Amino acid sequence: MSSEHFISALTFVTLFAFVVNLPFGYLRVKTRRLSLMWFIYIHLPIPLVIILRKYAGFGYSVVPILLAGSVFGQFIGGRLRGLKPT
Repeated sequence: MSSEHFISALTFVTLFAFVVNLPFGYLRVKTRRLSLMWFIYIHLPIPLVIILRKYAGFGYSVVPILLAGSVFGQFIGGRLRGLKPT
């Protein structure tokens, strides 16, 4: 895999991890911490990211980058829940 292809594929998968976690972060922020739904909202997108990572041909070495994208998506999704139009 060329370095340009590697970087563009990694960017795509990381953005996917970010975007797919936005709605779950949005929903998670209004649930009771450590409740069943809280865990579901955090863990439900993980299989999607794993499937795309494997399909793109990445190994475990990119997991920290994808984890960062996922956590950032959860965080921003939660912040969006607090924004209300006036």
